[in-house]
Amino acid sequence: MLWYVLYTKPRSEQKVAQRLDQLGVQVYCPMITELRTWSDRKKKVSTPLFKSYVFVKLREKQRNLVFNVPGVVRYMHWLGKPAVVRNHEIETIEKWLNNDEVEQMEINEISPGDKIMINNGSLEGKEAIVREVGKKQMRLILPEMGFSVVVKTREVL
Repeated sequence: MLWYVLYTKPRSEQKVAQRLDQLGVQVYCPMITELRTWSDRKKKVSTPLFKSYVFVKLREKQRNLVFNVPGVVRYMHWLGKPAVVRNHEIETIEKWLNNDEVEQMEINEISPGDKIMINNGSLEGKEAIVREVGKKQMRLILPEMGFSVVVKTREVL
């Protein structure tokens, strides 16, 4: 059985994951907790780490089963074939979401296009390319893993 990447309709990741689970399909939709601010309140909200994507573990013969679920658009493809994610990459994402704490961080004028090396956590030793730098987050491309990650930053005093 292999892990495949499914592309879903926007904001349908959790519903698709629940429905696939009810069909008996092994599914993984990594979630993060964000602090959202409205004009009158702040609230912690659970959102998908990868917008419009969920991972499913299936035999190749079962791949069409997912299209019975509303909200599934298509499989993500790489070089003309459905993209396959290795088990250790899924485990790395799970470990990173569950265990990693940033102990110390220092940012010195990082710009889009810079190559950086991740020094701590389950992604330690991985090279990343900075795609965007914002006030509260930055987007990193992890070429070895084939996707990008949004990293929240905090003000360093």
